[in-house]
Amino acid sequence: MKVAEGNFDFIESNQAINVEFDYSNMQINKDNLTNDEYVKERSEDLESKGKGKGKTWAKKWLASRELIYAPKFLELMNRDLAEKKGMSFEEGLTDAKYTLIVETVWIYPGYNVGVMRQPAKVTTLLKFVETANRDNVLLEITSKHAPGAQFGGTFSNEDRIGEGYAKTGKTLSKLIMKKAF
Repeated sequence: MKVAEGNFDFIESNQAINVEFDYSNMQINKDNLTNDEYVKERSEDLESKGKGKGKTWAKKWLASRELIYAPKFLELMNRDLAEKKGMSFEEGLTDAKYTLIVETVWIYPGYNVGVMRQPAKVTTLLKFVETANRDNVLLEITSKHAPGAQFGGTFSNEDRIGEGYAKTGKTLSKLIMKKAF
């Protein structure tokens, strides 16, 4: 993680920070496919291996944002901060003074084919803004290639990617505790 601009001064006085996830401009894999290109390519490949497999995967891919990625990130963000500092990061806190925008820049799903595996990698831009004035960016942090791997491995791309979000949340939490308190 690298601080691109701003500082942590505003964080200590806040008990709750709103969190939003933005996947609108993410790119996927080494060839930087857009989400639509990736979904089309992967769905067609899976559909050729079995009727309905591509459609099922596409639904799972989209649902993973809400069911895996965001919860994993928030769980690890809050684990230490809530317990040690009484601070929480949550979605839907529209009355919070500040918002953390987790913008997904790039995802590499990795793979697990039994004898060989490659962890997922997640690159994000983490922007702390005033909720009422989104143009006022107080802190911007880049997180590059957060690894997503589970002990023993997993065959699910979505689970591996979720672990990349968990790693991002955990690392950001530690950075905040070190720099803001």
